[in-house]
Amino acid sequence: MAGIDRANLNRERSAASDAVTRMEVRHIWLVTNTASGSNEEEALSALRRLLADAGFAISRETAFPEEDAPSPGDLARENIGLLAIYAGDGTINSVVTGLDGWSGSVLVLPGGTMNLLYHRLHGNREMADVIAEVAGGRTVSVRPTTARTSAGDALAGLLAGPGTRWGEVREALRAADMLATADQAAEALAETANGAPVACREPPLGLEEGYPLLAIDPTEAGLRLTAYHADTPGEYLSQAWAMLRRNFREGPHDDLGLAQRLVIESQDGEPVELLIDGEPAAGGAPEQVVLARCGVDLLATDYAE
Repeated sequence: MAGIDRANLNRERSAASDAVTRMEVRHIWLVTNTASGSNEEEALSALRRLLADAGFAISRETAFPEEDAPSPGDLARENIGLLAIYAGDGTINSVVTGLDGWSGSVLVLPGGTMNLLYHRLHGNREMADVIAEVAGGRTVSVRPTTARTSAGDALAGLLAGPGTRWGEVREALRAADMLATADQAAEALAETANGAPVACREPPLGLEEGYPLLAIDPTEAGLRLTAYHADTPGEYLSQAWAMLRRNFREGPHDDLGLAQRLVIESQDGEPVELLIDGEPAAGGAPEQVVLARCGVDLLATDYAE
């Protein structure tokens, strides 16, 4: 009788074991927000199918903000090591910043309008590809830098100044409310033109008289400062056109550089108006912004450093 090819047998056993491992169900907790840009029921159903096909079982699902976001204790009691969030940047911020110290990982999925944090973690990959990468274990865990303010941390980006009113225009556009969009756009233009500008005092970057809108984006190298302005009829038109394409960040702007710490101040001495990952907040007078780091692991397939 021919001898047993033990090397081949071991290879077959290893392949069979790998197949079983790939078929193992991984239990996750899913957080959604029906008010976010991509959270229609049809899209949610498609997401659930993608997760199931990749071997994930949704043990719990939370509809935020109607239901409270899961805490580290909630996740531990359910023995969950992976939390997936399919929502916009504002919801993701609320959930992630409440998980500081948790030992599990967070999967950010593009359920909003701009999905800035998703693109920071995954580049331009399609959601189905990202889920497949996670299922195959082809991700890295990162704790990305944040822009820390007195009102909270921005994971995707921070906006400051009277031009933050453009965020309300974006919300009206997302709701497809043309009348509200027109009203909000008119108010945003008025605020941009007449509101007290904000300036970066420490270090002194840009114009001393300030700008209607400052964008502060956390990177591994530091806080990237960009100044947006609309001083001429052509620039107003450019800003409006950028808004119609749902990205006012494409409007007229100047790149002011990088810093580890910024102090920004409104020219009228009032508290600085902020948008933290798209959500309005009141800053200080002046407001200090420092480079910090996320307190929980986020899964990434193409982390933009």
